[in-house]
Amino acid sequence: MNLKIIKDPVHGYVEVEEFALALLDSPPLQRLRYIRQLGFSYLVYPGANHTRFEHSLGTMFLADVAARRFGLSDTDRTLVVAAGLLHDIGHGPLSHASEPLMEQFLHITHDDIGPIVSQGIGALLEEHGIDPIELCLLVKGNHRLSGIIHGDLDVDRMDYLLRDAYYTGAPYGTVDAQRLIRHLIQTPDGGTVLDENGVNAAESLLISRTLMRPSVYFHHVSRIGESMFQLAVLEHTGGGNEEMIRNLMAMDDPGSMHDLRNSDSPVARELAERLYGRRLYKRALFASIDQVSTPSFHGGVPIRACRDYAERIADIAGLQPHEVLVDIPAVPRELSLGVRVKNQHAVVSFEEFSPRIRTLNANRREQWRLGVYTLPEHRDVVAEAGCAVLHVRKPTRQDTLF
Repeated sequence: MNLKIIKDPVHGYVEVEEFALALLDSPPLQRLRYIRQLGFSYLVYPGANHTRFEHSLGTMFLADVAARRFGLSDTDRTLVVAAGLLHDIGHGPLSHASEPLMEQFLHITHDDIGPIVSQGIGALLEEHGIDPIELCLLVKGNHRLSGIIHGDLDVDRMDYLLRDAYYTGAPYGTVDAQRLIRHLIQTPDGGTVLDENGVNAAESLLISRTLMRPSVYFHHVSRIGESMFQLAVLEHTGGGNEEMIRNLMAMDDPGSMHDLRNSDSPVARELAERLYGRRLYKRALFASIDQVSTPSFHGGVPIRACRDYAERIADIAGLQPHEVLVDIPAVPRELSLGVRVKNQHAVVSFEEFSPRIRTLNANRREQWRLGVYTLPEHRDVVAEAGCAVLHVRKPTRQDTLF
């Protein structure tokens, strides 16, 4: 077997088999070298310049560990390893910053990799005995083996928590991935059961996810960067021209930013230059769930509706529409592990073994924020208008963070 060894800072030496080497050299994988894993988090954490390519290698490595742990056949193991390597090829530029644009205007998510696979990489998969249709189903979460890549205790999540913590320096992403995989047991129906000795490792993963949300994944500076990027794309594409957005989503980070900085739209150019020079909008409102009296906001608000709110706020404040951004993410869904825990006497739900989940769910709900952003000199007037339009209780001194 022809193997190549790649040194990874998180997992050490990663063995890459011949079929995976061929995939690594393919254009869809090489493109991931130029897509930041954490989008605009580098504006907060200067070290957060790691890419989807590195994460794909790490996910492939852990997928192989899990496949061997479960004793999968060579065919199934190869399928799972290839899926781990290819699971992120559907990401647009700046990773999750472009996901809402894909969902609203193209009606796809980054898990819909079928079109990319069919454009050339599918033949490469077949050459190595991998069914492209099965692989796409596995990545999408519709396959008997999807739980390894796309489940409650999946290797994708294990790698990104470890990797994101390493590169940001945030001390919250500690996950003992090897121990967790070692104590997972595959059931005959393709599901997983966790040995009771792995409960602490599973709790560690859940705690890491909870702590990384406000400090990294939903840090307000990252959210501001994402909101500015999304508005720049809308302005550049004439309000959301499908073909233009499709072309932009196929680019990498430098390509998309180059297009925005050279756009025909002066607003897109200004926003892109501000992002490039880190001259960001600031928080006018940053409201907790207790300040928001509109229950429909809890499910999140799509980009177009957020723009409608932003334009109404700008009108009241006497500003240009692009000078106000509104960001209303969905309230985090409750943590609920589908895996059960096996002890000496019975198989029970994870929640019965771990009462900490209730506390974590309360924390996740408290972490949610509705954001209204504007230029520094307009914060006061935008805050006043934002409270009126969005029916937000005015923040107290303790609520206000600048």
